[in-house]
Amino acid sequence: MGRENVSFVDREKELGFLEERYRSGRAELLILYGRRRVGKTELLRHFAVGKRPVFFVATLGSRAAHLASFSEVLGQRFADVLGAEVRFDSWEAVFRFLGRRARDERLLVILDEFPYLVQADPALPSVLQKLWDEELRHTRLFLVLCGSSVSFMEGELLAQKSPLYGRRTGQYLLLPFDAREAGMFFPNKSPKERLEIYGILGGVPAYLEQFSPDEALFENVQRRILQKGSYLYDEVRFLLMEELREPKNYFAILRAIATSKTRLNEIAQSAFGEGEARKAAFYLDTLQELRLVERRVPVTETKPHKSRRGIYRLQDNFFRFWFRFVYPYMSALEAGQTELVWKEKIAPFLPEYMGQVFEEVARGYIARAAASERLPFIPERVGAWWDGHEEIDVVAIGEGGRKLLLGECKWSTRPVDLPLLEDLRRKGEYLRRSVGLRETEFHYALFSREGFTKRLERRACEDGVLLVTPADIFE
Repeated sequence: MGRENVSFVDREKELGFLEERYRSGRAELLILYGRRRVGKTELLRHFAVGKRPVFFVATLGSRAAHLASFSEVLGQRFADVLGAEVRFDSWEAVFRFLGRRARDERLLVILDEFPYLVQADPALPSVLQKLWDEELRHTRLFLVLCGSSVSFMEGELLAQKSPLYGRRTGQYLLLPFDAREAGMFFPNKSPKERLEIYGILGGVPAYLEQFSPDEALFENVQRRILQKGSYLYDEVRFLLMEELREPKNYFAILRAIATSKTRLNEIAQSAFGEGEARKAAFYLDTLQELRLVERRVPVTETKPHKSRRGIYRLQDNFFRFWFRFVYPYMSALEAGQTELVWKEKIAPFLPEYMGQVFEEVARGYIARAAASERLPFIPERVGAWWDGHEEIDVVAIGEGGRKLLLGECKWSTRPVDLPLLEDLRRKGEYLRRSVGLRETEFHYALFSREGFTKRLERRACEDGVLLVTPADIFE
């Protein structure tokens, strides 16, 4: 079992956004969305404390069932004027009633899992648009439409074709936590342990809550991921079945990427066979909308969407871990051999796996470091760079390309020494020649799991090289 009643962690920025809009006193139509398990409902529940909200969580069902359930919610919230037996027979009647109540009071109305309501009644957005234009925008209504179907929320509510286009007063995509935020779930773990947990679970709150802060990593992995019947054991398949109409095709795409097929043709051939690039591209687009897959190009590319050097990678750490270490050994896990899988198939390869995670965390750190004035310039873009011969883990570009910061990451068991810095400088000169950066000013950063030797620390101090350890990431 994971932890129960975990305290609400870190959504201060998101709560601040909602509170600021709430204090405006004006009519607000906000759209809050994000993938399943990311904490949308929990965020809204915390925001609603003390505000006497109308809070309705939709489920799969018919229009009549939704109206009956919502009528019960309204009957309880407005028992003094409606009574327990009230029944609204249309969404128009519902919103007209809410509009009347919001003339004289700040009224918070939250419709969670809004896509289910629209699935049962496709006319609902048009009804809401009509009433918003006629009367709701002149009230003190604070209406939040929340949904987990990212493709629906972006394609049907935020897109120009939507009846609600131009009516929303704000929108917020709730993302998983980054490494630093995820580490707040485990304040008593060391920085290295927090990074390992993040590398395995990613930043989805529902996943982070499964791990016990009092148990070692191998115990948590065996009991909460590898053990048949545990919450995370088959989470990937469950999530794909919940979100997508053809889960087996998406599964094939994800599996191909997880097995180092990173280019479109490679992915298509692995998932579907020869000549299926167009089919694979369709599924990849959807997976990118869900933030499960991302397409990357070298950060120096000036037209990323047209670049032929793009590669695909799994964006979600838990999906990466599951496809790398769980799915291939399902037969052994079904037989209860969790300890054997951990000892022989996971533990020996975890440092290598964490190397890529550490690189991603390093890029995120650089994107934040400018705010604390640890960088000599404000980055405009942060990413990686590669060609057929060399690769640089971290590249930050600033001042229109006149300044670059190059970084190298090492998730190894020994402190990093001078040769790594010298090799990074060599790669910098190679990049300068390859991309034509004769006038560019270069800066350097090194990221190390186990810190740095004394002589490297002295050189870094002399040359202005940024040195970063796991402890720095969680400052």
